[in-house]
Amino acid sequence: MKFELFQDNASEWRWRLIASNNVDVVATSGEGYKAKADALNGIRLVRAVGDATVVFEKKSDGSWFKH
Repeated sequence: MKFELFQDNASEWRWRLIASNNVDVVATSGEGYKAKADALNGIRLVRAVGDATVVFEKKSDGSWFKH
């Protein structure tokens, strides 16, 4: 996977995470950043989560199951 950092039409900084097939977008910044450093910090936060993130699955009865 790779991150792409770019400026949008409003000159705000955004990022997107691209799958290893170089086609599918896995995640986006969801917002534009005025400062490039802020967009890079968003990327750092996503990278830091890694395998430490817990996955919860919502069951049909509305409860959550921790994987």
